[in-house]
Amino acid sequence: MRFQTLDEWLSWQEGLHPTAMDLGLTRVRIAAGKMDWPAPSFPQITVAGTNGKGSSVSYLEAILTAQGYKVGTYTSPHLVRYNERIRVNGEPVEDGAICDAFHRIDLARGDMTITYFEFGTLAAMDVFHQMSVDVAVMEVGIGGELDAVNIFDADVALITAIDIDHQKWLGSDRETIGLQKAGIMRAKRPVIVSDPKPPKSVLDKAVELEAPLYQLGVDYRLASRDLDWDWIGPTNQLAELPAPGLKGDFQRNNAAGAIMALMCLAPTLSVSRNAISRGLASPGLKGRFETIGTRPEVIVDVGHNPHATKVLAENLETRPSQGRTIAVAGLLVDKNINDAVKPVVPQVDEWFITGLEGPRGDDGSKLAEGLSMAGAEHVSRFSDGLSAFEAAMKAAGEADRVVVFGSFYLVGDVLAHATHLVHE
Repeated sequence: MRFQTLDEWLSWQEGLHPTAMDLGLTRVRIAAGKMDWPAPSFPQITVAGTNGKGSSVSYLEAILTAQGYKVGTYTSPHLVRYNERIRVNGEPVEDGAICDAFHRIDLARGDMTITYFEFGTLAAMDVFHQMSVDVAVMEVGIGGELDAVNIFDADVALITAIDIDHQKWLGSDRETIGLQKAGIMRAKRPVIVSDPKPPKSVLDKAVELEAPLYQLGVDYRLASRDLDWDWIGPTNQLAELPAPGLKGDFQRNNAAGAIMALMCLAPTLSVSRNAISRGLASPGLKGRFETIGTRPEVIVDVGHNPHATKVLAENLETRPSQGRTIAVAGLLVDKNINDAVKPVVPQVDEWFITGLEGPRGDDGSKLAEGLSMAGAEHVSRFSDGLSAFEAAMKAAGEADRVVVFGSFYLVGDVLAHATHLVHE
């Protein structure tokens, strides 16, 4: 084995391929073809979209686990530990299992270089084969058609809300981006669309592939009430379901799409109403409007594009603070920073912002510029996220709230290294 520890493997992978981001399926497909995997004995649900992917995957994972299935789940990026990306029954797999998978992939690739993400995607599928899961839930990283996850054929494709993000790789309008997401569809296999207003390119692709299409508001729908809701499908309905455990009105769309995807897998993988209710109420997803402290209230949220920050702002507005709202924010420069901060500015009294490291980071100047254009006041800049969070916590009174949002890197750093500052 080339390395003995997971950290060594990951550090090496970061510099193996000439570029960190290199979309395409040729390399990863060649490597996968040399892996000693049997024909897949388990169905796969692939989830793509701009927003709502993580929530939808979490509902699927929680419901299927509640039903008693052995569920393999692959997501990215991680918040604190790499192992979060590869889970079985909601639990991150151990370092040893991932290292063993990396070793097998290293042998299979030969002299061909593959990216960090491609290594992870192949490792997830290798682990799922080794552990004989009953079902795999795979989250697309970026796009769909050219994402490494797409070398595996989805039995059911789920496409969540589509918005403008990753324009450098996916395009600058929803129709173009939608076509990339639609690349996870397979001919004559079900596709669920939980975006209430999807791009036409997504619907057209389903027609082209003769893929059975289930569109929210057309082929299935939901009826909301304050405390519960009904899911109404093409042939059945589920009345008085519990409100989704994740915060935000949009979560009912995500939950409804997840239920529709599971209905399409029956009778191969049937789920009971009880499992659906239990899974909806307690999805295991960190960093999505998650409260980690109470005096002051501390909320973390990985919203980093305009659609996600609009949902964050709505959540803040519906849960007003007794005191001030203090934001700790950091966004990568390839995001639409100006539009991302606009919805949140009216909800925030004071800003503690930070730059981010890496090729997609900067010193925080673009975020400061975006906040200024949006009319934000009381903005302080810090060299790193932990310093910004520490200063915010010192400035906050017990009746105030601190909202940490933006990049996974920022939220992950706070969760990993600064929770000692948080009071329960």
